[in-house]
Amino acid sequence: MPLNVPGILAPFQLLWNPRIILPHVIVQDVRHIDFAALKRAGYRGAVFDKDNCLTIPYEDRLVDELSESWKQCKETFGEGNVLIVSNSAGTKMDAGEIQAESVSHHLAVPVLRHSTPKPGYACISSIRAYFSSLRRPIRDDELIVVGDRVFTDVVLAIRMSKLVVRRNVHSDKVNSATLSNERRQSLGGPLSILTIGVFKKESMVMRFVEKQLMGAVERWTEGREDISDWSRRFVKEPPRIEPSKPPSIVSRLLSRFSRA
Repeated sequence: MPLNVPGILAPFQLLWNPRIILPHVIVQDVRHIDFAALKRAGYRGAVFDKDNCLTIPYEDRLVDELSESWKQCKETFGEGNVLIVSNSAGTKMDAGEIQAESVSHHLAVPVLRHSTPKPGYACISSIRAYFSSLRRPIRDDELIVVGDRVFTDVVLAIRMSKLVVRRNVHSDKVNSATLSNERRQSLGGPLSILTIGVFKKESMVMRFVEKQLMGAVERWTEGREDISDWSRRFVKEPPRIEPSKPPSIVSRLLSRFSRA
């Protein structure tokens, strides 16, 4: 795989903007995202990473456990308003765009064609061009960006923000009346949602480094405290699936007699 130069350079931006690696929301996986709540808050479109977010790495099919949540996401945001932005499918290394077509077929949403990997600014321009070309254009602050990597997906979302939210030095609490559209617009760009569940182990050392850096920045800058109450509304517990109980001895005997 070619070097992801924008991703390699992203950590250097920590020197003057450490909050660039802090997501607004952290969930285990896509099943914990409340898409209906996001829509009510004014979000109209979504950008998703592929590997270990929706699919097993290097596979194009949706992880089976995510099928219901993925269906809800597409129904909530509507046709064309959910976009896959991958650093493999749809890039220069995707010869003939074969993988992009396969991913689009299996996930039933478009895949962005782009020449610069995430979180490069050229990739951001391609994302903006796609959403501005829709029949009802979607602004940056009406997007969510969902992915499992800090230095690509989270940095991409924060770079798209015109204004990075900072703690109000005059108040320790966010005014509860300034929620919904006002709070969304105050981000100045997309809502960053980091998924931390891994469907198949990949780049675990780098994930560990990202996690440690994220924790250090949170402690140093007081992290996501100023938006945590607001963003918590977008997280839900997925429905629990009770394990099926094995049939009782009586049931098995009755079944055997009925077949006799």
